[in-house]
Amino acid sequence: MPLYHDEDQAMLADTATSFMAEEGNIQKQLRHWRDRDCKDGFGHGLWKQMAEMGFTGMLVGEDDGGLGMGHVEAGIVLEEIGRNLTPSPFLTSSVLAATALKHGSNDLKGRYLPGLIEGESVFAVAIDETAKHRPSRITTKAEKSGNGFKLSGSKSFVIHGASADMLVVAARTSGSDEDDDGITLFAVPKDAANMSHDAVRLVDSSMATHTKFDGVELDGDAVIGEVDGGREILNAMLTAGRVGSAAEGVGVARGAMDMTVDYLKQRKQFGQLIGEFQALQHRAAHLYSEVEIARAVVIKTQQLLDAGSERAELMSSVAKAKVAKAAGLAVKEGVQMHGGIGMTDEYDIGLYMKRDRALQEFLGDQYFHANRVAEMSGY
Repeated sequence: MPLYHDEDQAMLADTATSFMAEEGNIQKQLRHWRDRDCKDGFGHGLWKQMAEMGFTGMLVGEDDGGLGMGHVEAGIVLEEIGRNLTPSPFLTSSVLAATALKHGSNDLKGRYLPGLIEGESVFAVAIDETAKHRPSRITTKAEKSGNGFKLSGSKSFVIHGASADMLVVAARTSGSDEDDDGITLFAVPKDAANMSHDAVRLVDSSMATHTKFDGVELDGDAVIGEVDGGREILNAMLTAGRVGSAAEGVGVARGAMDMTVDYLKQRKQFGQLIGEFQALQHRAAHLYSEVEIARAVVIKTQQLLDAGSERAELMSSVAKAKVAKAAGLAVKEGVQMHGGIGMTDEYDIGLYMKRDRALQEFLGDQYFHANRVAEMSGY
């Protein structure tokens, strides 16, 4: 498959580019909500607009009222979200949670998907239990209680946890903490008794929570998929989220690179544009090459995931690791080439660095995924 968008995807890209640049730009969204110390960290009005554009239900099947599109299309939207640093629950709700709900019962789908499609609902995923992403170890317990389960434990850095209408929670229903089997996913409503959130603002101004479950009572209908059979669904959700995260990272890299190149064309030093200095031209050219390679890896991974290829899981880690390096280079070069002003809040380039740092940690940093690629490749 060619590593570029077809005609329909190019049209979607044009639409997403203009919409995010106009409605989701840094001044109108990120700075606006950050400076008001918004408890959600994003605007529900924009989320509703994204629903009207059809974005929120892209990965929801047509039988369930969505558009039935694929990860290539979702990645187009995510790239523009990254380019504009647009705070939104798209990645957690429309990619991660939507992927999990594909495996849910018709009752669960009917309960939650209409709100997602209409932009009325926000979802979160509660997987990690420590500061670092380690999905192989799940200690949160869900014990049988009557016709349902009693959930006990805690989750760390749940993005949009306090804003979510529903949390997809990974819990252990059997086996030991390190076992692959014995995992079950639950759809936990926001008003569940004995669930508490300790909100924290992350470096990029997004909101997360440390969430505790102190004997949360859930009925059997809250189970997503099969009891003890949630690992496969969890892996599918993580693969989709990692590919989506990588796509947003490409957007962050491209946004930082474009801003830096524009600055090189405007800033004068010693009577000439700094973009005319050959050393900076070489660095800019190298950065462009790295970002384009990362983007190609992401598109290839999206295509494999949409095709149902077994290689998609491995490639999701390749994409996440490669984008982390490329985006990290883009933001560091951006701040350095801007000089001292790059360290000030007045200029947006520093905001790209902050988003890159938060995004790199989400669902595993480059070292986690480099190790994972080596293990899955037999090294």
